[in-house]
Amino acid sequence: MTPVMFGYMRQLVHEEDKDENQAIKLELAAHARREGFTLERLFIERLRVDEESAFFALVDALKTTDVKHVIVPSLWHFARLPGLQAAMRDHIEREIGARLWVVQGAAVQQRSTAS
Repeated sequence: MTPVMFGYMRQLVHEEDKDENQAIKLELAAHARREGFTLERLFIERLRVDEESAFFALVDALKTTDVKHVIVPSLWHFARLPGLQAAMRDHIEREIGARLWVVQGAAVQQRSTAS
């Protein structure tokens, strides 16, 4: 059985960005497949006040399932500020114990949790 991973992305909100959003989704799924995973669920941050945070939903899902892998297009999808990016990454890797996969361009970078 193929191991599964969750994805996370910050959705671009402009109408003209729909094609780019779809391309990001397809790229994440393709990278997951190449690494031997199935992208089971994609958590999308839409940045609307009236919606639950996709990041918090992702964290809850990681805590309540056996999935321990998360893929993101880039750390920018967590936050624009590097310090906040690092804090969110640290939360997933160290506090939850999941592995974060960062897709940047054509290369997949991975950072495993402390063993």
